[in-house]
Amino acid sequence: MAKLERQLTELLEPAVSAVGFELLGVELVRAGRHSTVRLYIDSEAGVTVDDCALVSRQVGAVLDVEDPISTEYDLEVSSPGLDRPLFKPAHFARVVGEEIKVQTAMPIANRRRFKGPLLACHEHGIELEQDGAAVLIPFDNIDAANLVAKL
Repeated sequence: MAKLERQLTELLEPAVSAVGFELLGVELVRAGRHSTVRLYIDSEAGVTVDDCALVSRQVGAVLDVEDPISTEYDLEVSSPGLDRPLFKPAHFARVVGEEIKVQTAMPIANRRRFKGPLLACHEHGIELEQDGAAVLIPFDNIDAANLVAKL
């Protein structure tokens, strides 16, 4: 997770919790001078469009006051969906045994994209089966990870 994404997560987590949701993670997608700040929220009861609007208003107020992003941006609030993004070690621990996709910042064995069953979640990283072998991926090398949706 990039430094600004970590800062945004720390800044916005209390606001999201205050309205009864868990902030799963924050993605900052830059496109030239314009960016998109995407928040993924969840709750045991699920997430509706009205829930996303509520969280958007709450978070938007915090972002207006704190102003942590110097460029123009759009704010998107979303449920995790079927291909749930995985941000925190606890998210990986919940899906051990499931198939996931991972993109790394730095190559491991000459590759940056992995897809396979999550074998284990350790203190410092995950173990993923790739081409019949276990691959250890440190958390600090994970750029993006998602659960593979079962159809």
